[in-house]
Amino acid sequence: MAGFEEKFEKIYIRYFHDVFLFLKKLSKDESIAEEITSETFFKAMRSINNFRGETDVRVWLCQIAKNSYFSYLKKQQRIENMDDMDFPDNRDTIEEQILKQCDTMQIHLLLHNLAEPYKEVFMLRVFGELSFKQIADIFQKTDNWACVTYHRARNKILTQMEDKDE
Repeated sequence: MAGFEEKFEKIYIRYFHDVFLFLKKLSKDESIAEEITSETFFKAMRSINNFRGETDVRVWLCQIAKNSYFSYLKKQQRIENMDDMDFPDNRDTIEEQILKQCDTMQIHLLLHNLAEPYKEVFMLRVFGELSFKQIADIFQKTDNWACVTYHRARNKILTQMEDKDE
């Protein structure tokens, strides 16, 4: 058990700040971000055995954090319908559409069906908030490759979303 605790502590130390900043940006409230970051790592610790390693740990943690934040909002009865949420800073971006979705399952299905490396690059950029340089380092490619791959993935998702709207 000590090995598990040490490994999880390393994950906690490495990603706590990233998850906190993600939640602070999402909630625009430092105390809420602190509370939900703690909850995120508690949930991650309980479900670490379900983590299959198909995505970056940071992406997985940010997904847990986002879902925890939306659950928090529901509990606080701040919103009745997540489709009514407004994130004015990034209006009309694909990232904004993902954050606004009440039914995230549709987005997950689109992402699930997206071919690699587009799926992972998109998730690292959007959910993991990694820079193109960081993504390039993961794939051992150039920054330009990461940027082009991200934009191609984004365009594929937008096309799929537009096709579903018709």
